[in-house]
Amino acid sequence: MTLIHISKTKRERLRMGSLGEEPQVAEDCMGLLQLLSNGTVLRSESIDLITQQIPFKNNQTVLFKDSIYHKPNNLHLRLYKPISASNRTALPVVVFFHGGGFCFGSRSWPHFHNFCLTLASSLNALVVSPDYRLAPEHRLPAAFEDAEAVLTWLWDQAVSDGVNHWFEDGTDVDFDRVFVVGDSSGGNIAHQLAVRFGSGSIELTPVRVRGYVLMGPFFGGEERTNSENGPSEALLSLDLLDKFWRLSLPNGATRDHHMANPFGPTSPTLESISLEPMLVIVGGSELLRDRAKEYAYKLKKMGGKRVDYIEFENKEHGFYSNYPSSEAAEQVLRIIGDFMNNLS
Repeated sequence: MTLIHISKTKRERLRMGSLGEEPQVAEDCMGLLQLLSNGTVLRSESIDLITQQIPFKNNQTVLFKDSIYHKPNNLHLRLYKPISASNRTALPVVVFFHGGGFCFGSRSWPHFHNFCLTLASSLNALVVSPDYRLAPEHRLPAAFEDAEAVLTWLWDQAVSDGVNHWFEDGTDVDFDRVFVVGDSSGGNIAHQLAVRFGSGSIELTPVRVRGYVLMGPFFGGEERTNSENGPSEALLSLDLLDKFWRLSLPNGATRDHHMANPFGPTSPTLESISLEPMLVIVGGSELLRDRAKEYAYKLKKMGGKRVDYIEFENKEHGFYSNYPSSEAAEQVLRIIGDFMNNLS
């Protein structure tokens, strides 16, 4: 395994030299990411362990290309457009935020790429799949700030009519029908955006976010839920979830921090915030199931908020993207499609 060495700051190097100490591994995520005691981060060049060597899907019905959306941080996104869209009505926009515990993931990972191809073709939508800064090099709220920058970029495309330059045939895009879809940590990002922009997303006009879809959203808390105390999943354990929080939250923060736990003891109340409709989808065998269920239940109980909760029996985290051709994944796409159509 090859590791990429991220250099320490000059101050850290001087401190290391004066003490003569060998840095120790403070956190280790599957051998793919290591945080050393002096702040150095080591990342593996190989992602096969995470992606399970999933092949890239060859979809002849969707075009895609990359674009930069934030030059200062060199952040890119990938755009997907169904080929059959050129002679149809304006396309809705689906902004998809990938998962990875805020520590892993990219628009170019095969299972996220394949899922976005399927989103574009099944929903007949223009899909925007951005990268965002990862922890521990960039702890939260960096990912949330980047997510806001994506919607700001989308707004810029709308007001400058730049969308006609995305693809050669100038397919029309309906900026009045934008939907945010988030997987795992991306589901947490979707929640943050929903709260940040509220109902109507007025400050993004003419961009209008109509609804948010949270799939297996990555929320946490100090008090364990029943599902967290249950058996580990094939690709996920409670220990790994805890590591993701230690690596991604601000130093010294607990899992009750408002960026992890929307209903933590010090989290701002959501009672008075007007939100766009939300759809929460989770697998019945997920460690995160009870967090998602509690999230949907508490929001709905507040009144004045439309929150739909769908649970897929015996399914584990990421069942829709890891197995995109499965009957369950196809059902997820139909549910998302119905959610979008009912709000258009």
